[in-house]
Amino acid sequence: MHKLESIADQIRRDFDLRTAARDKALTTARGLTRACSLAIRAAHRLETDGLAGQLTEARSLADALRLELRDHPDLFHAGYTQDALKEFVEASATCALIQNQPLPTPEELGVHGATYLNGLAEVVGELRRRTLDILRNGYSAEAERLLGIMDDIYSVLVSMDYPDAITSGLRRQTDVARSIIEKTRGDITFSLRGEHLEQAIGRLIGQLNGDAAEVQKEAGKFIVNEEE
Repeated sequence: MHKLESIADQIRRDFDLRTAARDKALTTARGLTRACSLAIRAAHRLETDGLAGQLTEARSLADALRLELRDHPDLFHAGYTQDALKEFVEASATCALIQNQPLPTPEELGVHGATYLNGLAEVVGELRRRTLDILRNGYSAEAERLLGIMDDIYSVLVSMDYPDAITSGLRRQTDVARSIIEKTRGDITFSLRGEHLEQAIGRLIGQLNGDAAEVQKEAGKFIVNEEE
């Protein structure tokens, strides 16, 4: 029984270390998620300085999270940790794409493939949000550019035909992305048709104004002739 107590003490020490690491990682993960959210908000507001600052903080927190859990791989691969890193991928990719910059790679962000792809799937929703902001001012080629990126992301996601245990539930995220893209395509099409209609009405008004001026001119000639 004395040996059993020694075993129990060792297990308790291990549990204490793991609990402390978990608590610290949870705090870091919450900070990372917040920094990513602020970076995305700055990107939508086109606040370049704020965006860069929040991304820098997010990268620092992501690095800290990996360092804190380097001796606890099971905790590192836990849901809350990978969710925070997924937010980091989403923020980094969203900010880059909105600014028309190169897409960061998994290696640059220090994440695994499944986390990267799930973060990329979330980017589709953020690009839709940006597209709708653009369309409020009318149709724009920038909206078409963002839709093209969304299509490219979906093409990659749908090609990842692997079990959810490998991709961390990517299939569901892919289905959501497809729905978002189709809605966005409809919004852009509607906006483009409205743009064409406005242009057609403008041309018609111009033509009518021109015809009215011509009629008025001819009427003026007739009156002059009558008076003579």
